[in-house]
Amino acid sequence: MKALAAKQLADFFTQLEIEKRVSLHTLTNYQRDLRHLTDFCDKQKFEHWSELQPNDIRQHVANRHRQGLSSASLQRELSAMRGFYQYLLKNNWATINPAHYVKAPKSIRKLPKTLDVDQVGGLLDAGTNSVLEVRDVAMFELFYSSGLRLSELVDLNLSDLDLNDKSLRVQSGKGGKARILPIGSKAILAIQNWLTHRVARSENEQAFFLSQRGGRLCQRSVQYRLEQWCIKKGVAQHVNPHALRHSFASHLLQSSQDLRAVQELLGHTSISTTQIYTHLDFEHLAKVYDNAHPRAKKKPV
Repeated sequence: MKALAAKQLADFFTQLEIEKRVSLHTLTNYQRDLRHLTDFCDKQKFEHWSELQPNDIRQHVANRHRQGLSSASLQRELSAMRGFYQYLLKNNWATINPAHYVKAPKSIRKLPKTLDVDQVGGLLDAGTNSVLEVRDVAMFELFYSSGLRLSELVDLNLSDLDLNDKSLRVQSGKGGKARILPIGSKAILAIQNWLTHRVARSENEQAFFLSQRGGRLCQRSVQYRLEQWCIKKGVAQHVNPHALRHSFASHLLQSSQDLRAVQELLGHTSISTTQIYTHLDFEHLAKVYDNAHPRAKKKPV
């Protein structure tokens, strides 16, 4: 690139740092992402930013994708390019924003990891040896019983649970959406067991699940306790709180075939988010078919 183009890029970074007051992390990302664009321009013998066209940006993005860059990283790089070209347009140093309509390749959507019913039973039916483990099992039961997110579980207050009605209220789910969820009988028993110990631990704290010091439990602590529980019980598979939520959704869909109901229980705004569990359900059905159908395993002659 010509010296003028390099100066325009440097001036853009100065504006981000001084006028926009972006964080050092954001500035570093912009510098790294636009350095890749500069390298591309040098290889293509471009001298001015105004020479680039949308097809050039597409070629650059395709090259970066072949290098193994993820869809999320490419989206971030495109955002940096669009921001830079908006700056150039504002100063009349470019006539178009070539990155404006360019999209990053779609990422491959990974299926969530789930446990089968027997694995969940083995995990949750294991005996407890301490008050903390009593609390932990109540948490794990709630994840699987009601499909809670990790943030929703740690935010639960005493007033959010109605054991007579066998329900709980998520006051503020993802996107600020509240919802009422049923609680299964085994989770009710685990919760009642925890409540007999909780009363003596803190009278003023409203959080339902308490730390050893009597305050609200943090998300990382819940993750750590589940990791330790799995190690103690000899569970080889890595299990995190979200795996219990995913297992809840998958098992419910397998039994009910009611996608809308699962959507409501999970608190998904769009049913397309819930539809990922239909793929899990098909995997289950395919396994049943392969194991049960008399001609499924027949090899062609």
